[in-house]
Amino acid sequence: MVTSIPLRNPAVLARQALTIDHMSNGRLEIGIGAGAPGTIDPTYKMTGIRDWPTKERTKRLREQIEIVDKLLRNNVTSYNGEYYSIEEAIMSPEPVQKPRPPITIAAHVKESLKIAAEYADTWNSYGADFGAPIDLVVKKTQERSEFLDRYCEKIGRDPGTIRRSLLLFGDEANTAFASEEHFTKIVERYTSLGINELIFFYPFFAPDQIPMFEKIAKELIPTLRKP
Repeated sequence: MVTSIPLRNPAVLARQALTIDHMSNGRLEIGIGAGAPGTIDPTYKMTGIRDWPTKERTKRLREQIEIVDKLLRNNVTSYNGEYYSIEEAIMSPEPVQKPRPPITIAAHVKESLKIAAEYADTWNSYGADFGAPIDLVVKKTQERSEFLDRYCEKIGRDPGTIRRSLLLFGDEANTAFASEEHFTKIVERYTSLGINELIFFYPFFAPDQIPMFEKIAKELIPTLRKP
């Protein structure tokens, strides 16, 4: 999915991304998100790092994205933000991918969606909280996508230049591989909203679905893919 910003220094992350871009011969996509709050994610207590307030977390996300973007586009970069600063950071050799490896930004609230509109090659969402009904997931996904479109237009960016990615969560994810028909229905539900990429969990907790999962992966998904 995406790397959580509380766990990464943005300059180090950019350098790691540059290395992987070369190791993979240009196959890297960088995923970045603000991270879940400590009420959901126990990582903060386990690692002894601070659980930032929501407003600060979003501001830090913007700065991290700006730093990663600048570093991967330029040979030498300096940056002085509210939370992060770098001085004449050198990035050599240049990335394999031009102008830089694509960035996926996970965003669910308006302020982070604005960041995605400005910097993302792909916007990623998980729809709604675990256990939310399907109609709410659809509603929130559509609302976020429409807000992204409006903000792109406001800043003069073509909304069509941003891919849309959705992680299937909850009941839909648990039953995704019950049948080919059910899987197709899920795919059509979200592609009709403009979602380009759907991410499904491997059916670890539904082993009875694994044979159908393999059949769908080998036979059905290739027919559903769109250029």
